[in-house]
Amino acid sequence: MRRSLKWLAVATTIVMIFILLGGALVTKTDSGMGCGRSWPLCHGKILPSEITPDLIIELAHRLVSGIGGLMVLILSLWSWKAIGHIRETKFLSFLSLFFLVLQGLIGAAAVKWGQSDFVLALHFGISLISFAAVFLLTLLIFEIDKKFDAEKLLIDKRMGFHIVSISIYSYLVIYTGALVRHTKSSLICRDWPLCLNDSPSLPGNLYEWVQMGHRAAAGILFLWIAYVTYMAILHYKEQKVLYWGWIVAFVLVSLQVIAGAFIIFSRLNLYIALLHALFITFLFGVLSYFILLLSRSKRYH
Repeated sequence: MRRSLKWLAVATTIVMIFILLGGALVTKTDSGMGCGRSWPLCHGKILPSEITPDLIIELAHRLVSGIGGLMVLILSLWSWKAIGHIRETKFLSFLSLFFLVLQGLIGAAAVKWGQSDFVLALHFGISLISFAAVFLLTLLIFEIDKKFDAEKLLIDKRMGFHIVSISIYSYLVIYTGALVRHTKSSLICRDWPLCLNDSPSLPGNLYEWVQMGHRAAAGILFLWIAYVTYMAILHYKEQKVLYWGWIVAFVLVSLQVIAGAFIIFSRLNLYIALLHALFITFLFGVLSYFILLLSRSKRYH
């Protein structure tokens, strides 16, 4: 039974990644209206006769989201029953299902009635919370065999502060990145890392402010994670989960910055843009795991 639960947890985590990338693909290809103002049907039909690329992308994303929602529901109920004695299980089960339903409702509302760019930018972040909850639930399930034993970690208050602060701040960075996509500000600045546009000056309009605000926020996140990684290398060599965890986080944030730069250099190459979304998804998963470790740390309490 538990082996089947593990397979379901891994599969659900993978499907959640596809849901996040699918949402990013819909936004980046401007396919949100591929099915018109109809939801959950497409142009009022199960399968319209006139097939377009936008319709395929939007319909595929809805299908994967629906399958993912069913898998999250089964995983949540099964985990609740099988490992409900573990402290975090019920909370994560609720969190994964609640935020997946919430992102679906926001997506449906955007199709039916439209939403402002600032509201639509929340969509990716809400899905990300659901992914993180499913990911942590998966780790809890594997923890039954003590493959992810976090009970003996010792995290001091300084490291605890950085874990919490970086996790919260990264969510702000993710929101600004989503705002760049939804306001179509990705290529408003033709240079990187500054927004020169042939005349060095402060951003001159909302779109340049959105783009440069995201770049500045991402730059601070990169430097912050680099500093904490340095701390982990110096002081946490004996605690391999934190030691390697922060190294992985630094590699991911570095790849995120590189992908962001190449989005500009390639003039919005779709595959690079999707990698950009994938790296931040993995990074947020790592940071969420740090939060779980922190909640169990003996020294922090």
